[in-house]
Amino acid sequence: MNTATDDQVHPIRILLVDDHKCMLWGLDRLIVSEHPRMQIVGKAGSRQEIFQALDAVEPDLILLDLDLNGESALDFLGDIQRRTPARVLVLTGLRDPQVHQRAILGGARGVLLKDVPAETILLAIQRVHAGEVWMDRSTMSRLLERLTSGSTGASSSGDPHAARIASLTAKERDIVAALVKKPGAPNKTLADSLCMSDHTLRNHLTAIYDKLGVQNRVALTLYAIEHQLAAGQA
Repeated sequence: MNTATDDQVHPIRILLVDDHKCMLWGLDRLIVSEHPRMQIVGKAGSRQEIFQALDAVEPDLILLDLDLNGESALDFLGDIQRRTPARVLVLTGLRDPQVHQRAILGGARGVLLKDVPAETILLAIQRVHAGEVWMDRSTMSRLLERLTSGSTGASSSGDPHAARIASLTAKERDIVAALVKKPGAPNKTLADSLCMSDHTLRNHLTAIYDKLGVQNRVALTLYAIEHQLAAGQA
């Protein structure tokens, strides 16, 4: 009931990153139109400008283009993650599923194509800021297919991930299995299916991320399939 008031008091602080002036201008106009729910706190068009901006402002979310003057932001996405707790939402013209997979596994909380409608960009910003992962179903399916068809699993006793996997509790394994079964389901739907609150689920997910060294739900789903964590579970 207090959502509108909270948004006015605490707007989503956004750092825009794109090397095309016209794209920056368009995104600027789009997000400014959402005031007071959203606020632009900085703009950047290169690696150097990103880190200069992060020294000056504290964004909640970074809307990040991957191709910056011929340099791939994937090469320093980890450095961005270490510099700021801001969530990264990739906005790209690249349609390569492998690039999208690298972005998600590198810590991005979502991937958007630049030709999506303006309303979709605004919705994705809100969802990612709220803690969700944003990825269209077709891209998610391609990533899962790519991984399951190309992965040999991790059943050998010398698997370096074995200790991490062994540290999961039975409840955490149930959560992972539910997530693999319904990879695109909202947190509330998963929580209801597991007979727990949304808050409790988020706490469990945070613990699972820490144990397995992943960044978000999509990375956890890919990790679980690659290492057959949900094999044999309902």
